[in-house]
Order: sequence, then structure tokens, then C-alpha cells
Amino acid sequence: MTRYFKTGILVTTAVLVLASCATQPPVTGADPPGFFSGFLHGFLIFFTLIGSIFTDYRIYAFPNSGGWYDLGFVLGAAASLGGSAAGSR
Repeated sequence: MTRYFKTGILVTTAVLVLASCATQPPVTGADPPGFFSGFLHGFLIFFTLIGSIFTDYRIYAFPNSGGWYDLGFVLGAAASLGGSAAGSR
């Protein structure tokens, strides 16, 4: 094995171990965002991305309701960014 390969494996392992220690803040307050909030957030992804560069906005809501929020986010982002129709030209 080369020295670079061993270093790469060591760095990858360290990153994975440190990432496994990440936690999410506890859910408090009102109901988490659901499908329609996910759709809106996905639809506005381009503007939120620009806003997140200059402010403390998040592109993806936390805490969210899980799979339904994810589905809405993906559908909204696909609608906003052109979906598969833009890639077929």
C-alpha cells in the first residue's frame, strides 16, 4: 500500500467516527414541518441557498416530520429546478 492510500483510509475513518458523534437538538415547541412545508422549502431552494450564504438561514428544516417532509422537499426542488425535463433536452 502506498503512503497516500493509508493516509486516505485514516482520514476517511476519522471523518466517519467524528460524524457518528453528531447529534440533533431536541424537538420542542410546535408541530414539525410536514409535506406542504417541505414542498415550499424545496420550491424556494434557490433563494434560500443565496440567503444562507449571507445569513443564518437553513435550506432544510429541522426538526421535520420525516419522510413526508422529505418527499415534499424533493418534489418542490424538482418543480423549481426543472425536474427531469430540463435534463432531457
